[in-house]
Amino acid sequence: MKKLKKLIIGCAVVCAAVGAPVAMASDYPSRPVKFIVPWPPGDLEDVLTRIIAEEMTSETGKPATVVNKPGGGAVIGTAEVARAKPDGLTIGSFVNDLLTFKILSDSVPWDSSTFEPIGIFLDYPFVLATRGDAPYSSMKELADYSQDHKVSLGHFGYQAGPTAMTFKAAKQLGIKFSSDAPFDVTDCSTLANGDVDVINTTTQLILACLKSGDAKILTSFTSERLSLSPDVPTLNEIAGIPLTTWNGLFVPKGTPEEVKARIAEIAQKALDSDRVREISKTTGAIVYWQGEEESRKRIADEMEQSKDLLIYMR
Repeated sequence: MKKLKKLIIGCAVVCAAVGAPVAMASDYPSRPVKFIVPWPPGDLEDVLTRIIAEEMTSETGKPATVVNKPGGGAVIGTAEVARAKPDGLTIGSFVNDLLTFKILSDSVPWDSSTFEPIGIFLDYPFVLATRGDAPYSSMKELADYSQDHKVSLGHFGYQAGPTAMTFKAAKQLGIKFSSDAPFDVTDCSTLANGDVDVINTTTQLILACLKSGDAKILTSFTSERLSLSPDVPTLNEIAGIPLTTWNGLFVPKGTPEEVKARIAEIAQKALDSDRVREISKTTGAIVYWQGEEESRKRIADEMEQSKDLLIYMR
């Protein structure tokens, strides 16, 4: 009888321990939710993540906010998510090179098992751009001009994917950059102030000066030509570099499946709105939803594709 009593008590303890995350998940979120964007405010991942946070607040009645944590090439904000409890109350909005290039370079305090994807939702309209009055309007013209003139490059850091892709393309096309420098953000002012001559950026950050003609696009890091610049070829067309830049939602490993499913449900609802469709139309961004399993496979595939770009990182 005593053994039976101990067995019943033991089962109750185990069942309670196993059931605890499920009970917590069914009440998700029990407290305010924080979305961490490891970049300054203003770019597409920030804008779209704020829309998702607003939807979460509306759906759940619990406050959901976006916290921008720039610095260290996005390492500071990403590391905070890595240290967070796996309870779905801290969610990272991450660009792909944080999960590929930075891990491959072994330069960050996380690895391929640290995060679990909720889903990928954005292909950036990432471009190489210059001032509207620059004496070159294509990558070939830039290559020719750079032979006898100094041309400086602004980018998002030496371990960012687009930076490595730019350096590889420059080598293949014969572009000589006399200098380069990393920035937390590259926008219209970066060009207007003469900080650099050419920048890696997104159309969202330079939309105003593209419309005014104060900036122009030399190439795009996209799977297809941008609707904003249909005559400008992609980097893949010019240099055979197929990788793009995307953004997704990630949580620490061990986050309950029910919690991840709830976050995904809310995110998809937020992204399927007229507001988001207008952002996509205006900027050329491709907004969609790629679930957890597809996202895992995509990251694994890109890890392999990214290996030959490591030599272009410093």
